[in-house]
Amino acid sequence: MFDKKRITILGSTGSIGTQALEVVEKLKDKFEIISLTAGNNVELLKSQIRKFHPKSVCVSSVEAQTELHAEFKDLEVLVGDSGLEQICSNRDNDLIVVAVSGKIGLKPTLTAIKNKIDVALANKETLVMAGDIVMAEVRRHGVNLIPIDSEHCAIHQCIKNPHDVSKLIITASGGPFLKKSTEDMKRATIEQALAHPRWKMGKKITVDSATLMNKGLEVIEAHHLFGMNYDDIDVVIHPQSIVHSAIEYVDGSVIAQLGLPSMHIPIQYAVSYPERFEGIKSKSFSFIEAKTLDFEPVDFKKFKLLNIAYEAGKVGYSAPVCMNAANEEAVFAFLNGKIKLYNIVEIVDEFMSKHSIIKVDCVDDIFNLDFEIRTKTKEFIEKIRC
Repeated sequence: MFDKKRITILGSTGSIGTQALEVVEKLKDKFEIISLTAGNNVELLKSQIRKFHPKSVCVSSVEAQTELHAEFKDLEVLVGDSGLEQICSNRDNDLIVVAVSGKIGLKPTLTAIKNKIDVALANKETLVMAGDIVMAEVRRHGVNLIPIDSEHCAIHQCIKNPHDVSKLIITASGGPFLKKSTEDMKRATIEQALAHPRWKMGKKITVDSATLMNKGLEVIEAHHLFGMNYDDIDVVIHPQSIVHSAIEYVDGSVIAQLGLPSMHIPIQYAVSYPERFEGIKSKSFSFIEAKTLDFEPVDFKKFKLLNIAYEAGKVGYSAPVCMNAANEEAVFAFLNGKIKLYNIVEIVDEFMSKHSIIKVDCVDDIFNLDFEIRTKTKEFIEKIRC
């Protein structure tokens, strides 16, 4: 008899989290939900609790905890970082899906790994900020770290023997400004930046896709996940988002993973790994309907943040932490109408050019530096607004 895989989803009310639960619902004979965590979207979490019957949940405030306790008397309702730590320490889990955004995903991911629980990772900051630390723990504890990002999921599916791989080829749609000029980007509105032509995602990641910082973060992730040198990781513009990424083997063979743009596919691959099941699939990919697949080089002058990310990754140590913190605060400022889109590029460039590289040996060092850079970025933003 098949035992259900027991899963916890961190960030169950977000874009990736809700789609992960759609996969679980479709394959309910394969999976069991152990725990769910969310911020303060209590109403959506309530509906998820009724449908999936988790044994515990975690929310970010005491007010949300109290509200859930009132309706679900027998449910364990935890709160805050300590609640996340407790949930990720529960060895009843076979897999923890890390679908939260931002630095909040780092400690729970490490907790799960140290408790020998496999992780399906959709959180970019975890590897960008602390890739060396995380991957060392993965090797030490012998767990699987399965990427959910469509690009890294594609590479994961293509690689059989990592030692035979000579190059990674990460594709990028180019976002809403692919055919626009730098001047168009400087005049861009929030609505234009959020109008991604291929993917429906959260606001922060959509803005990162508009500047191509998202691809820069993915390059750093790929370096850590697959142990490739940065000079052997290429980014190629592919507007159709059909080829999700590819690898080149030492003999010159190139293997690519193709499919329609749908996050359900990489999510299902990650939670089902190493097995495959028939799941959510609106239609099959057709080469005939696709007709043409276009590829072109990246304009690094227009998308300067991608080049900055490459350089930050190569330098290592504190450079990616600084870049990520400055970028994230700048993106939030843009979404709040405080700065223009291209100010994000200028702010990150400013902070990276003045950053003094230091060695970061532990998570506390990373969080302290992250806090320092965020504080200075906010102060800088207020100055340029005056």
